[in-house]
Amino acid sequence: MGKVISALVTGGGSGVGAAIALDLAQSGTQVTITGRRFAALKAIAAQHANIQAFAADVTDLAAMQAALADHVERCGPPALVVANAGAANSAPFGKVSAENWAQTLAVNLTGTFNTFQAALAVMDRAQPGRLVAVASTAGLRGYGYVAPYCAAKHGVVGLVRALAQELAKTKITVNAICPGYIDTPMVDETVAKIVAKTGMSADDARKQLVAHNPQKRLILPTEIAAAVQYLCSTGATSVNGQALSINGGEV
Repeated sequence: MGKVISALVTGGGSGVGAAIALDLAQSGTQVTITGRRFAALKAIAAQHANIQAFAADVTDLAAMQAALADHVERCGPPALVVANAGAANSAPFGKVSAENWAQTLAVNLTGTFNTFQAALAVMDRAQPGRLVAVASTAGLRGYGYVAPYCAAKHGVVGLVRALAQELAKTKITVNAICPGYIDTPMVDETVAKIVAKTGMSADDARKQLVAHNPQKRLILPTEIAAAVQYLCSTGATSVNGQALSINGGEV
């Protein structure tokens, strides 16, 4: 696809979303980052002149439509939209509340649906474009105690595969990136929960998480940003409907 002129990234206030936005901005792309915490978005936007912040909750389709409309007014139709926003909680299946189930699917799965539907309403299908969902290894295999998250991420991968088929005759590709545990604030929260529930040390909790990765390490946010750049390259023109695993060989 060559240089991406403009892009929108959800969940851009921290972690993977911030890394993707900064990487794109440094390559000359005009980036809009969205999220619920405007102060966090502004802090990332302050790091590069090519980044603009727009407060929007991915669970609200109208909010995402407003974010895309604002982006189009400032930068024109986006060539790249990254559905990155996500959230996870852990509990034994029997203790998962209906509220937790609904909220997890709303952020991770419906949020991706809302982002892509709002994006496709303004993207130019005659021009090369990319839709990328940041899913998870939880979209490719099962993990105990995170059934809602696994269900949501499996749904994201299914959505990507279906939409890729639907758009195959256009110049827009649709793919998912499936990382293992990433060195982000979300993992810090997971570690804190493990410590609180089990009494083990933070170091031992982290070792428990990296044990899933054959390389025995956490994935770096910059590795996900590099994968996004790859999917935007001309060399990835035929990569469509794929779930790109970045997890050290776990899946």
